[in-house]
Amino acid sequence: MSNPVEHVRRWHAELTAIRRDIHMHPELAFQERRTADLVAGHLAQWGVEVHRGLAGTGVVGVIPGREDSRGRGIGLRADLDCLPMHEAAERGHRSRHEGRMHACGHDGHTTMLLGAARYLAQTRQFDGTAYVIFQPAEEHGGGGNVMVREGLFERFPADEVYALHNWPELPPGRIALRAGPVMAATDEIAITIHGSGGHAAMPHLAVDPVVVAAQVIGALQTVASRNVAPVDAVVVSICSMHTSQTGAFNVIPDAVHLLGTVRSFRAETRDMAERRCREIAEGVAAALGGRAEVKYTRGYPATVNSPRETEFAARVGESLFGAGNVVRDVDPTMGGEDFAYFLQEKPGAYVFLGQGGGPLGCSLHNPHYDFNDEVIPLGAGYLAALAEQAMPLADGHGSAMAA
Repeated sequence: MSNPVEHVRRWHAELTAIRRDIHMHPELAFQERRTADLVAGHLAQWGVEVHRGLAGTGVVGVIPGREDSRGRGIGLRADLDCLPMHEAAERGHRSRHEGRMHACGHDGHTTMLLGAARYLAQTRQFDGTAYVIFQPAEEHGGGGNVMVREGLFERFPADEVYALHNWPELPPGRIALRAGPVMAATDEIAITIHGSGGHAAMPHLAVDPVVVAAQVIGALQTVASRNVAPVDAVVVSICSMHTSQTGAFNVIPDAVHLLGTVRSFRAETRDMAERRCREIAEGVAAALGGRAEVKYTRGYPATVNSPRETEFAARVGESLFGAGNVVRDVDPTMGGEDFAYFLQEKPGAYVFLGQGGGPLGCSLHNPHYDFNDEVIPLGAGYLAALAEQAMPLADGHGSAMAA
């Protein structure tokens, strides 16, 4: 059985060109038409059966193995969309569109899955069906949820599902994962504090919503410090604050608007955080003579890896990169991921792929970020190996490491 990583290296230059082309033409959530056309075109060129239309711009490729004795299937997913931000770095393949940028590496994720699809379609050294899933709107809009609701796994019945995300904090050639929650639920909180405006020199004749808002912001931090167990985790961050009027130094406004996010891993903690945020905002405002309106919007659920599939994904990584290059107990992150919706439907794992040491070594969502093209064969080969080792051929060409 050939090494998928070394096999994909033959196409490294071509895949790098594809990745940089996607980077130059970033598209926002549910608008990834050019990217979807590019993906579908390459898949068809390589002999992959292409299906389009889920979540509008989603693309799914179906790759049968040499055999299908057990009717098994595996899903491999990449995200297509970019972020609504300006690219600051000057490079030959920088974004051609102001206010749009691949600052999270989705261009690399898409390219790596294309490389895996090409390898799997060419070799077909597995017993079952590989589904390569190119999903829109990860950054905003929950494209994964839309694909699931529109029948993704009814039409493409994968038994398990996996995804890779590049991780600048890890060096190339290493992967990191953990069973259980690996990324957080991402909720949004919007609070409007109503007071009574007036002259700043006569605050006793007004109800100052700025003072109320300041007390609310401070009190909300007790959700993390006093309402959850120290071994649990929750984050309440108020990230934006503006008043009903600006520009005057001597006017107490009528209202203050707060906007922030609440992150958690456990469903019970999520419920508690929502309840306490409401109680604190409304209670503090009332105690100070104002009134709080709280709008709490639940976003993506926590991304939770299933234990069996996580162990399998780790062993596949060891087979390619060596045991010393697989981190099995990576700390979970409070970032969010709509791959969570896939994992609510199917067992699987979300895996971090090291890409540190790229051109600038920037973190994700940084205006200077760029995907490290040197890891394309590593990620593509790993994704392909997941399919081969999950669905090995009986004649020994596949691996005996199936979960």
